[in-house]
Amino acid sequence: LNLQPVAAMQLLPQRNYTSHNAKSDHEAHFKHLALSTPKPFVFHVELNRPSKLNSLSREMWIEIKECFEHLAINPDCRAIVLTGAGKHFCAGIDLTSMMSMGQIMAETDDVARKGIVLERTIKLYQDSISSVERCPKPVIMAVHKGCIGAGVDLITVADIRYSTQDAFFQVKEVDIGMAADVGSLQRLPKVIGSQSLARELCFTGRRFEAAEAQHCGLVSRTFDDKEAMLSGALALAEEIASKSPIAVQTTKESMVYSLEHTNQEGLDHIRLINKLHLQSEDFAQAVAAQLTKDEKPVFAKL
Repeated sequence: LNLQPVAAMQLLPQRNYTSHNAKSDHEAHFKHLALSTPKPFVFHVELNRPSKLNSLSREMWIEIKECFEHLAINPDCRAIVLTGAGKHFCAGIDLTSMMSMGQIMAETDDVARKGIVLERTIKLYQDSISSVERCPKPVIMAVHKGCIGAGVDLITVADIRYSTQDAFFQVKEVDIGMAADVGSLQRLPKVIGSQSLARELCFTGRRFEAAEAQHCGLVSRTFDDKEAMLSGALALAEEIASKSPIAVQTTKESMVYSLEHTNQEGLDHIRLINKLHLQSEDFAQAVAAQLTKDEKPVFAKL
């Protein structure tokens, strides 16, 4: 093993290793999302519209995108846990919001102009969900009770999914006369690894329980109740946040990239990244800690 990284430790510049920055923790304010920092470098994002079962209004779609774009560049954030307040995780799209869009479309009789209104709205919602995937910080979604329609779109874009044992899931769009258009049809088959099951769920809109969700790989762990689930999710986020942010975020970037590319393209992609990142002080610190059996290294903000 090359010991050069150990020697390089002596030459590393001093960095800011502080885990919390009070100003950055509170610089983003949202009406329907609650943000907190329960662990060092861990952000908890809570869907906070419990009176509407966390159904996603237009304003909420916009806030999700703004929130994850903010956390993507926040140096105090290295891992994110997303939950839902109240009785259910998410009841899907807010149908009242959809009715409001119908009123806007009614202002013109021109089919092309109606189509533009719809296209812009769908693109806004798609970009909201995709902002979670584009966020370089790992996102753990912790689901309790109902996760319906757009809620499934939201969780399929997460890096890791936990649920309570009483959670249930539905790709519900077919029951309101539409095809899901913000991610479930594209991501769910890849998440569960079965085109047959994914198509069954999307064609029928049937409800499936946490046990089936875990069996097919939609969630990786189930918990007795919401409190235990949140505790488990935060513990996992804290462990991830203790690792090198360069290593973790590069890992996510490579895995997301590789979903849509061949193995060789994925290898080429990570090679181009690592020719820079293997020169990082994080790599030197981590190797030195492994060799000397020292305490876990503390990594600078990224």
